[in-house]
Amino acid sequence: MLSALPEAIGILLSFEGLLVLVMGTVLGIVLGAMPGIGSTVAVAIVLPFTLTMGQAPAILLLLAVYAGSVYGGSIAAILINTPGTPQSAATCLDGYPMAQRGEAGLALGWATVASVVGGLVSAVVLIFAAPQLAAFALQFGPIETFALILLGMTCIVSVSTGSVVKGLMAGMIGIFLSTVGGDPILGEMRFTFGNWQLFAGFNLLAVVIGVFALSEVFIRASKPISRVSNLVAFSGIILPTWKMWKGRLRNLAKSVAIGNVIGVLPGTGAATAAFISYAEGRRSSPNREGFGKGEPDGIVSSEAANNAVTGGALVPTMALGIPGDAITAVMLATLTLHGITPGPKLVDDNPTLIAAIFAGFFVINILLLPLGMLLSRVAAPILRIREAFMMTAIVILCAVGIYFVRGNPFDLLVMGGAGFVGFLLRRQGVPMAPLVIGMVLGPTLELTLRQGLILTDGNFLAFFTGHPIALVLALAALLALSLPLLRSLLSRTAS
Repeated sequence: MLSALPEAIGILLSFEGLLVLVMGTVLGIVLGAMPGIGSTVAVAIVLPFTLTMGQAPAILLLLAVYAGSVYGGSIAAILINTPGTPQSAATCLDGYPMAQRGEAGLALGWATVASVVGGLVSAVVLIFAAPQLAAFALQFGPIETFALILLGMTCIVSVSTGSVVKGLMAGMIGIFLSTVGGDPILGEMRFTFGNWQLFAGFNLLAVVIGVFALSEVFIRASKPISRVSNLVAFSGIILPTWKMWKGRLRNLAKSVAIGNVIGVLPGTGAATAAFISYAEGRRSSPNREGFGKGEPDGIVSSEAANNAVTGGALVPTMALGIPGDAITAVMLATLTLHGITPGPKLVDDNPTLIAAIFAGFFVINILLLPLGMLLSRVAAPILRIREAFMMTAIVILCAVGIYFVRGNPFDLLVMGGAGFVGFLLRRQGVPMAPLVIGMVLGPTLELTLRQGLILTDGNFLAFFTGHPIALVLALAALLALSLPLLRSLLSRTAS
């Protein structure tokens, strides 16, 4: 592949190559920042335009939109408490409180630097460690994946601000919602009550936008005019200084590592990585007490991980032909449409193309910094609009984005219902993050559990006796659950 690098660089430096890199990143950031659009929709919007392009420009355009949209989601999450993409849901937890303190620019600065570092490291991993990571991913069967998701579920306790009981209740609601629709093993319908619209289950994006964006609109609308807070002030991104990073670099490195490892596992995705990384950051950060109240480590944990997934998710897509998440599934279709066969022979059969993709992906993540700083300023005039108009625009944008995903009016009803339920739960102090975690991780948890039980003839203990990776992950989950209790006991003993 190194021998093909000069030709690959020539493709990147051509007018078409530079145009797709810049325009793709710009489109990705803008579409990702729009609530309700999301990375999958952003990539799907651009996909038809790639059919008239050559192989390298087509793939590079989609990669640029992909990486840009994952970062762009943090802009809406921080400025209006509405995750532009599901991957940015965890960023709301600390980004918006920080913005409410008048530090919106600095919050976006933390998100930008963490996103760029996460993306660049994932690009390096993709270039140099793709074969090794692909081989490691092959060791994860249903049992190992179940143990990993079980570890991810422990973050429900970590993000349950206020009341752990209410957080667990929200998590159970999310898991229940994920079971609506077809049984993943038998195909039988569950909890549909004869409604064919529910056969495919609830649309995750509709629920996420409902419980975060729409419930926020309802909460603001329910307050008397005198009590309605102004929209956060924002005049541009402020990058954190080197001194501000003191004590936070370890959390950054750990979050990037989590994102890369989870990204390479097929079927997990950036939302899973963001929540697992956030939970780990809350567990291990020296600033853990500030999580949920506007702690920069919370933003770094989420954004470094979800952007690190972008490179990791491409590993199984290209090396194994297995999409790492929904977005790379669209890219897999694009590769096929352009006559490229993903798999172990991909690099040998297309050395120039792969070299261009790897080098281009590195350039795309570098472009996130200047383009992110430039495009985020567009948000400043928007934030000067009266709040009533802004909230109306958010509802319309969410509705259009949700409808565009599948063209199904029922998704609008799901979004409205989720928004109303989210409003009622938030009024009672129930956190929304655990609900989303339950919906994101629930399907994989159920599927891998049942597959594992089939493999072990119903013996659950065999999950951990004959699978060392699963045992280590299960012990880590147990430790994660025990630490808050131990911390509480130690504080009581000290007092």
